[in-house]
Amino acid sequence: MRDTWRVAVGSAAVGLAVAVAAVAVTGPWDSGQRTAERVRAASWVQGGGPGHGGAGLPGGPAPAPSAPEVLTALGAAPGGGRAAGGDVAEGAGGDGAAPGRGEAPPPTRTALTDTLEPLLEDGALGTLRTASVVDVVTGRQLYGSNSGRAVVPASTVKVATAVAALSAVGPEHRIPTRVVWEAERKRIFLVGGGDTTLTRAQLRRLADTTARELAGRGVKEVSLAYDTSLYSGPERHPIGVNDNLAPVTPLMVEAGRLDDSTHGPAPRSADPAADAAGLFAERLRDRGVDVGAPVARRAPGRSGGGVEELAVHRSAPLSELVERMLADSDNDLAEALARQTAIARGEPASFEGVRRAVRDELAGQGRRLRLKGVRFADGSGLDRADRVSAELLTGLLALAADPGRPELRPVLTGLPVARFTGTLGGRYDEEATRNGAGVVRAKTGTLTGVNTLAGTVVDADGRLLAFAFTASGTTDRQGAHAALDRLASALANCGCR
Repeated sequence: MRDTWRVAVGSAAVGLAVAVAAVAVTGPWDSGQRTAERVRAASWVQGGGPGHGGAGLPGGPAPAPSAPEVLTALGAAPGGGRAAGGDVAEGAGGDGAAPGRGEAPPPTRTALTDTLEPLLEDGALGTLRTASVVDVVTGRQLYGSNSGRAVVPASTVKVATAVAALSAVGPEHRIPTRVVWEAERKRIFLVGGGDTTLTRAQLRRLADTTARELAGRGVKEVSLAYDTSLYSGPERHPIGVNDNLAPVTPLMVEAGRLDDSTHGPAPRSADPAADAAGLFAERLRDRGVDVGAPVARRAPGRSGGGVEELAVHRSAPLSELVERMLADSDNDLAEALARQTAIARGEPASFEGVRRAVRDELAGQGRRLRLKGVRFADGSGLDRADRVSAELLTGLLALAADPGRPELRPVLTGLPVARFTGTLGGRYDEEATRNGAGVVRAKTGTLTGVNTLAGTVVDADGRLLAFAFTASGTTDRQGAHAALDRLASALANCGCR
């Protein structure tokens, strides 16, 4: 009966073919979203917050294209809700918030308990399970199980990294890689700004511009230095040498990958900054500039005599970087964005600076984001010293859906779509989870013995929910993934009243 109703309202899809077409044509923001929800949400005009109301830099893309279309559930008016992470909703009969006129009703606590608790007992979920489900419209927690307990979050910590970076830096910010000229010593500096997405082609164009500028000054011979002083602290992540992450440095090309991959594990350079400077020098030579081997050195300050900027490459807007980080679970980009947060807050761009900056930025959100027991040891979630609660994750997702915080929309638009995009592309293809395909949008998290899932889903009545499920002490990764997917799919197929 639920499936029949879902088809009637145009939910997960007038067949999955609609969702497939949406993914192929429009990208992640419309993937598998219910037509009724999309039309209804698009009818609301949402203004930007202070300093974030524009469309980005001139000629650049808007920070979050079509963002309102993925946020609000069928028939639910935005605003007027309580703080995310607040008390369990109480409404008619003491079970759930009573819907306003024309709103889709939220699930009740009792019905969610009956639906989720049997699934949480799955042995594949290990020795410790936590869960939180929040009504995005009101910000109220509808269901919780150990929801305030801070556990190892794995890559779902990237949700916190994303919120902190967007809040501290803004969605329009572009990370620069600069070339500065010290005329007195005939020396140029390649200065890293923290852009892990810099490509070989972009670095070549930066060198081309530099060569033209030098030629215009009649300079044919220079020395080359490269500057990685923006970051402090160790370059090596506590996990050590690992194919999941390059040395953490503000200057690198294609995240230091030594193969043709663009995401996922890959062999990495031991010194990405030196390699980037070497490629830059080769291109300058190709353009007729006599340049020696690059050396690591801190660039002179702008106040120094004869120092000027010759060329600059700027990354995609931070909004796009956040979406890429979440969709692909990009660890290099996560560490870079966490350091952008640290820089914006006046902290050292180091693991220690990140720990303080991300927590402090979230503490200043003006919402009841509960940070008790929470620890941000890194930006990527690879460090097992990280601690995050399911309650905080759902609070962050609800915050990103707040109509008054449009700068945080990429946190939602970047979430992988079940069965179609990113780290959820190969999941939700079994009978027990197909109800979630194209409807569940969630960040995955996987470490040995730890499996997590946090995201959003529109239930069978058209209500937008945020959820987080964590499993610790697991021994069967695929079994844990399937169990988590069944929990999210149960929400997708649940009216739960």
